[in-house]
Amino acid sequence: MVDISEKNFEATIEAALLAGGPDAAPIAEAARESRTSGFVPGGYHKRCPEDYDKTLCLLPRDALAFVYATQPKEWAKFKKQYGNEAQAKFFQRLAHEVHGRGTLEVLRKGIKANGCKFQLAYFRPASGLNAETQRLHAANLFTVVRQVKYSAKNENSLDMVLFLNGLPIITAELKNPLMGQTVEDAVKQYRTTRDPREPLFAFGRVLAHFAVDPDLVYMTTRLDGSKTRFLPFNQGRDGGSGNPPSWQGFATAYLWEQVWARDSMLDLVQNFVQFVEKEDEDGKKTGEKELIFPRYHQLDCVRRLLDDARAKRTGQRYLIQHSAGSGKSNSIAWLAHQLTSLHDSDDQAIFDSIIVITDRRVLDRQLQRTVRQFEQTLGVVENIDQTSRQLKTALAEGKKIIVTTLQKFPMITDEIKELEGKRFAIIIDEAHSSQSGEGRAKLNAVLAAGSLEEAERVDSGEVEDSEDRIIAEMKKRGHLKNASYFAFTATPKSETLELFGVRQKDGRYVAFSLYTMRQAIEERFILDVLDNYTTYQAYWMLLKKIEDDPRYDREKATRLLRSFVELHEHSIATKVAIMLDHFAAQVAHRIGGKAKAMIVTRSRLHAVRYKLAVDKHRQEKGHPFRALVAFSGTPITG
Repeated sequence: MVDISEKNFEATIEAALLAGGPDAAPIAEAARESRTSGFVPGGYHKRCPEDYDKTLCLLPRDALAFVYATQPKEWAKFKKQYGNEAQAKFFQRLAHEVHGRGTLEVLRKGIKANGCKFQLAYFRPASGLNAETQRLHAANLFTVVRQVKYSAKNENSLDMVLFLNGLPIITAELKNPLMGQTVEDAVKQYRTTRDPREPLFAFGRVLAHFAVDPDLVYMTTRLDGSKTRFLPFNQGRDGGSGNPPSWQGFATAYLWEQVWARDSMLDLVQNFVQFVEKEDEDGKKTGEKELIFPRYHQLDCVRRLLDDARAKRTGQRYLIQHSAGSGKSNSIAWLAHQLTSLHDSDDQAIFDSIIVITDRRVLDRQLQRTVRQFEQTLGVVENIDQTSRQLKTALAEGKKIIVTTLQKFPMITDEIKELEGKRFAIIIDEAHSSQSGEGRAKLNAVLAAGSLEEAERVDSGEVEDSEDRIIAEMKKRGHLKNASYFAFTATPKSETLELFGVRQKDGRYVAFSLYTMRQAIEERFILDVLDNYTTYQAYWMLLKKIEDDPRYDREKATRLLRSFVELHEHSIATKVAIMLDHFAAQVAHRIGGKAKAMIVTRSRLHAVRYKLAVDKHRQEKGHPFRALVAFSGTPITG
């Protein structure tokens, strides 16, 4: 009989991690040969649960072995000071530093101990010119331990823990639906039986906790009892959530074959996982920290973009079609920072400067803050929010990351043409509808119209938005061989797809990376506004007594009468009263008192009339909530 138990699922993952290493089992080689990813799977070492030190939260043997292999002179210096106590002193110092600074910073920056400096990881160098850095990188020691008894208080155990040079970086609970348990049981286990006060579960001790079954993966970076928020870490399936089935193994094999591969984990530690300080709406730091681990589509998108740019160099165009709820600002920040150190196969830097463009006149605070927070070396990011001369100087001086606005896009392309000896990556933030003078002028014309017919005629006209302006500028200036474009948008127009997309054999154009609105809704990052909507229909009867009345234009009369009824003050007030009373009684208390509702109207003029009626009704009733009216890119509050 085939073993379908949880232990077999666990053993399969372990075998894949050990493949090609000193502790590999014979069955692991087949799984290793089936890999097609750029990361080589396997190569882990196996340790026993007894090797884990519950007090230190370390594999002491591995930490010491790594230091011996990579920093023998520093260890000799340290041992000269402490003699036979050197090992105990080193472990105490290492555990103390991890407790105070977190595993991520210790892996990135190492520790200092009584005049000695020890690195706890060596990352892949940007180029292969230095043989010593290559040797140090190869010396990193990855270890897998099953059934780790992590607590000094009880015999509770974790299914699996991954270690890098003796430091725990990943924990995992594994479940098998064929045995009656799914990933949801793993999530529940983390929330209810994994005490966040345990040293191993303290915030920042590991990079992420994974709940895994053969079909789905979820992860979190902070355990907080019942409040723990797990995020999906799935590839997506047919435009929705989940993972495509695999006929050769488990649907979630990408996790241990790709994501947990040794070089992948080093890349995550070096370039993706981030400690950031949270800020309020005014941009002030709250004192609370957040550990960011990329979701699967973010990791996959950035890595594939880097691989393609490395192979094809400059002169390329990429479309990243990621829905709202995709974490676009983080994806842009990761991409921008990693493009700065991207080298080709000849160890030549591909880009001199990375230009991030947002379509707001005032720099997008969230995007600007995110790019800045992901900065590991001070001075890499330059925000251009003043004069064009400031931008010109930054380009000429080769500033690594330049964040600026769409209004300076024509000047950017002109400057790039003149700087032929330099190469640029241009990242374009989501193309929202225009907030330009033309957009505002059209809105004012709608609201100032003397009649309904005039308002609807003005409102029906097309307004050029930022997407149109980018396309026009690029067509005007032609192909730039020394620049590559990376365009992020949730809803690209057909022209945008043709300009930035990948042409298929049937003539269609598709995005280089796609994270759909359906997937975002199914993964619960955005709400489906059509899920519980109700239409408000109006009925009336017109009686025409004279059959052959030539003055009666049925279509025009129906349209005008419908507009009259829909915009009549009494009609709107009645509808608003029903909608707001229902919202106050049935909806407002949901989502922790932060629930929202949306009124969708047929025109901007209708929207303004409804906004005024809503304000009047809520003031009369004393409702605590407020209303916001928004048009394409230009909101009006009242």
